[in-house]
Amino acid sequence: MNTYKKLGLSILFDALGYVSFVFPPFDVVWAPLSAYLMTKMYRGRKGKVAAVISFAEEALPFMDVVPTFSLMWLYTFVFNKEKASVVKA
Repeated sequence: MNTYKKLGLSILFDALGYVSFVFPPFDVVWAPLSAYLMTKMYRGRKGKVAAVISFAEEALPFMDVVPTFSLMWLYTFVFNKEKASVVKA
């Protein structure tokens, strides 16, 4: 998946997290799903750590304003000093 496709998905997934402001029970489904999606988008230890943070952020009330997926994209492709490995599909 290329870099900008991941960015688009990250923005979409962050927007889905805001659904719980209108329909609070959505967090019951979205919290574990967001953690799963985070591990699939970002492999390795960084993805697992981000998944735990994503799960906690979505499960806790009033924490949905944090754009976890977009922050992980920024960390991976902008702020990370290591060369990010991008698999082209």
